[in-house]
Amino acid sequence: MIAENAAMPKLLGLYETHLTVSDLKTSTTFYRDVVGLEPAASFEERKVAFLWVDDRKTGMLGLWETGTGPLRMRLHIAFRMTVEGVLQAPAALKAKGVEPLGFTGEPAAEPVVLGWMPALSIYFKDPDGHSIEFISILDDTPNRSFGVRPFSEWKAKHNR
Repeated sequence: MIAENAAMPKLLGLYETHLTVSDLKTSTTFYRDVVGLEPAASFEERKVAFLWVDDRKTGMLGLWETGTGPLRMRLHIAFRMTVEGVLQAPAALKAKGVEPLGFTGEPAAEPVVLGWMPALSIYFKDPDGHSIEFISILDDTPNRSFGVRPFSEWKAKHNR
């Protein structure tokens, strides 16, 4: 029996998330070759593949093939990176034929800053249209009034 006032142990982070995809092979290749995840295991009979995020102790992404039905859900996931990684990501994405996007889905040449956190982010779409984000929390003081604007504007305003 657990006491009613027992405190829940502190969470360390999110270990895994799962996405539905229309073509398992296409999506597995995308997450391996574009996002840079290491394949962990695939189970053809179940139409599922798992990829490691960083290493097996810190995270995993599951891809589940659902076919080409007319109803599709678009989801969002964000992968943590260093500031340098997020800054390099737009060029790396373009080199792989993937359009880097801003916060509202517009083409972006540089990452944006979400001032309230503050966090540096760049977005893009996977083959099923899921919103994928590379994010790095900045050490700067949050600035809610900054809104969501390009990193170059954050740097100019915050003397980075």
